Amino acid sequence: MSWPSPYLLLVLTSLFWSGNFVLGRAVHGVIPPLALSFWRWALALLILLPFAWRHLHRDWTLVCRSWPVLLGLAVLGVSNFNTFVYVGLQTTTASNAVLLVATTPVFIIALSLLLGHRLSWVQAIGILVSLTGVAVIVAKGEPQRLLQLRLNPGDLWVLGAALSWALYSVALRWRPRGLHDLSFLGATIGLGLLPLLPPYAWELAQGYRFDPNPVTGAALGYVAVFPSVLAYVFWNRAVHEVGSALSGQFIHLMPVFGTLLSVLLLDERLYGFHLLGIVLVAAGIALATGRRSGSLRLHSRSSNP
Repeated sequence: MSWPSPYLLLVLTSLFWSGNFVLGRAVHGVIPPLALSFWRWALALLILLPFAWRHLHRDWTLVCRSWPVLLGLAVLGVSNFNTFVYVGLQTTTASNAVLLVATTPVFIIALSLLLGHRLSWVQAIGILVSLTGVAVIVAKGEPQRLLQLRLNPGDLWVLGAALSWALYSVALRWRPRGLHDLSFLGATIGLGLLPLLPPYAWELAQGYRFDPNPVTGAALGYVAVFPSVLAYVFWNRAVHEVGSALSGQFIHLMPVFGTLLSVLLLDERLYGFHLLGIVLVAAGIALATGRRSGSLRLHSRSSNP
């Protein structure tokens, strides 16, 4: 199939994930975090299987042969990432969580450099500019606010999620060659559900449950379709096309989208520092994705039709 621009896929992924953080915080008192994570992925798998089944059937031998790699990716990208976020959102705000996840590109760059990939001056400047834009939004235009930031346990969970996602993104370079996008996503979701079963059973044993109703159903439907199936397909494809380090820069858009969604949906005000931060993030991404940004690309070993 013909894919849209990887940059468009990355923009949409950041938008879907921003909505996921807002929704995860909104339902934190209604749906327990492990239940939200488990049912998110169980529903995502049910939605995906009709489209992925024939590819999984064709690639089954490769899936079985590559299960250690797939399991590692599943734990990092499916089991850990969203569960850590939802646990963190029990004690931190959605805005804090989105801003903390914006550190993911820094983790990705650090891991990429450890693997021997070089960083050009243009890329370095672009990364610093976009990170400065995030800092402007975090500090609300007042630099001294950065010195007053304090991390609570929820923030630490979200930082753990950011590190897990960075490891997942870099480890995509070991994705099995020739495995179709839908086969890969179906296998990683299925494997990622297995480590969630024991903690979810523990949560149930503690008496934490939720009532199925239109509100919880809509919430689960959103997180299963947009930040799960669509966002993961888009992210995996974009990383295949442009590499994990370059893809990671688009996570800086999450505070931007979080701000805009708050203005549009929650009737919050848009301030000058928001606009400055948005401009800096956009400028940094433009620099990082320019023609001279090729030295940072992480080539995936996969080859999808």
